[in-house]
Amino acid sequence: MNIFNQQRFETAIAHADALNQLDPNMDIVEGKQYPKERLYAERMSAMLQRYAPDASEALQLAARCQHIQRWKIARSSYPMTKVGYYQWRTELKSFHADVTRQVLAEAGYDQAVIDRVCALVKKAAPLSDAVGTHEMQTLEDIVVLVFLESYLEPFVASHADYDQAKFIDILNKTLRKTSVKARQAALNMLTIAAGLRPLLEQLIIKMDA
Repeated sequence: MNIFNQQRFETAIAHADALNQLDPNMDIVEGKQYPKERLYAERMSAMLQRYAPDASEALQLAARCQHIQRWKIARSSYPMTKVGYYQWRTELKSFHADVTRQVLAEAGYDQAVIDRVCALVKKAAPLSDAVGTHEMQTLEDIVVLVFLESYLEPFVASHADYDQAKFIDILNKTLRKTSVKARQAALNMLTIAAGLRPLLEQLIIKMDA
């Protein structure tokens, strides 16, 4: 049985953060630059704490490592097709799990914990594992919640060529990945841009009717 060790946990988080700090891509928040994946990882952890404050150690680690060093495998390195997109996503999952495995091993985690965290990062927990399946859904929930609160508005702004029907389709596909709990959290917990909130509310209410 894994016994929680605060120093080991903090060492793993610090190592993951140090790797993400190397991201050459920057996001600007309130006039300050942040390495993109470092900021994303911190947002994932913060959202997990808000949404599921009793999350297990494995889930907390998986949330922090979800996109670890994502910039190293560029989307442009795969064909710009639907098949190419899924090939890229599959390669990313394996890459993130491999980096996470190294981070956790160096922090002193045992193999069972490492395997569990990596299964979450790859979204590959066995379906027979009820706890793992629940944690995979929680991880998917916070991925979407972080997107809605922090990335939806810039996404819309960067796709001025999309009409409303396109955005509705994207939002519906995104929301279908979440649990009912997460969709209610999107309505009640998140800060959503005023111009986008009515559409989001409409889609969630319709989906859960």
